[in-house]
Amino acid sequence: MGYTAIVDYGVGNLKSVSNAMTYVGQRTSITGDSGELERADAVILPGVGAFPDAANKLRNTGLDQVVVRQVGRKPILGICLGMQLLFDWGEEGEKCEGLKLVSGYVKRIETRFKLPHIGWNSLEIQNGSPLFRGLDNGTYVYFVHSYCGQAAREEDVIARTQYGSDVTAAVAHNGVYGCQFHPEKSGEAGLQILKNFGELIG
Repeated sequence: MGYTAIVDYGVGNLKSVSNAMTYVGQRTSITGDSGELERADAVILPGVGAFPDAANKLRNTGLDQVVVRQVGRKPILGICLGMQLLFDWGEEGEKCEGLKLVSGYVKRIETRFKLPHIGWNSLEIQNGSPLFRGLDNGTYVYFVHSYCGQAAREEDVIARTQYGSDVTAAVAHNGVYGCQFHPEKSGEAGLQILKNFGELIG
């Protein structure tokens, strides 16, 4: 069985993601080593905190280009801030470049509701992604965020949710996937998503 590398660049909920992947039968390695990321069969990019800090840490470690080189070679999953980093740029605090793996940008959620958005929301699943195989439309997952991605291509959006406005919940492009919510904190539905991701390994 192959393994999934969980990128350790100083920001992320690493252990809980690893534990959830192990629970669904997937081998993982938490690593900041470029060689190990190259050898892995899949990559997960977690993230907690602010976009500029995370983007700078990725660049300063050189792991940004390591992740970019894996596109088309193996499945990649960004979780929460990790999903936001997949976009071209973000506007949290200051305009800052992302990994440019999904066309679009990240902006503060426009809503009358309290931010950060913390809690369970239902998914409006679209565009038939294998990431949501076995899940029904309306499945609830757990969010913690104040910013969200705005995809340039509608076909890249595989799930939305509502929080006083339309919020992009998940994206997919060229073997790169992103979940704005936390699958590792989303109960059985989240475990199914992680299992589906693991099964994308060729």
